[in-house]
Amino acid sequence: MHIGKKIRIERIFNRLTGRTIIVPLDHGVTVGPIEGLVDMRETVNSIAEGGVDAVLMHKGLVRCGHREGGKDVGLIVHLSSSTSMSPTPNAKSLTSSVEDAIKHGADGVSVHVNLGDETERDMLADLGRVAAVAADWGMPLLAMMYARGPKIQNQFDPTVVAHCARVAVELGADIVKVPYTGDMDSFSRVVDSTCVPVVIAGGPKMDSTRDFIQMVHDSVRAGGAGLSVGRNIFQHKRTPQLVKALRGVVHEDWDVEQAIAIVGED
Repeated sequence: MHIGKKIRIERIFNRLTGRTIIVPLDHGVTVGPIEGLVDMRETVNSIAEGGVDAVLMHKGLVRCGHREGGKDVGLIVHLSSSTSMSPTPNAKSLTSSVEDAIKHGADGVSVHVNLGDETERDMLADLGRVAAVAADWGMPLLAMMYARGPKIQNQFDPTVVAHCARVAVELGADIVKVPYTGDMDSFSRVVDSTCVPVVIAGGPKMDSTRDFIQMVHDSVRAGGAGLSVGRNIFQHKRTPQLVKALRGVVHEDWDVEQAIAIVGED
């Protein structure tokens, strides 16, 4: 592995466990400054207090949302965008480059691909180009892979999720982000079909903290490498405590009850 990539990955992943807790904060481009993403400095401080491994954001937020003090946090710069106001919101366009991310001090970059969308070919071409440039610079690449389009009946279907993960690996991603398939057996098959770390997405805000922690717990036990989850963390009423609980689950193999005790609620 490129020495630069190895060093950067150690700023994103816990080197002892090989797992990570990433909190994406890129939602502002898609849906605007929603709850939890108004004061970015406050949000990142709250997440960092709990001990998150890395945050993920667009390049323009780095100046107003990354570190000025407190615990260090890895930085992943997101390179692709679309908005909910678009007639084609699932069509992601590259709006930053690997070089932009380097200038902003990033430890990694990420690209979002929606397989099954009418513009899939463009997003796959973008992923391939970014993977090549990232490899040249020794920059870790996280690929957010979802199945969203007219032929997709169930984006959580294990066969569909495994296909998404495999596309990312074969096109050069170093880290794959996919939805959780709903049970440990099927998710373990997704993980087994890749040769790079697989982290789970969080999806819409969940009603139950227990259900969220259970999902993270089961994904890790199935061989997953952690999570890349936004709203279920930054919109939580007790974000620092939740992150501490997730650290226990991801990095110390806590059970769900131990984690719930830290958060103090179900």
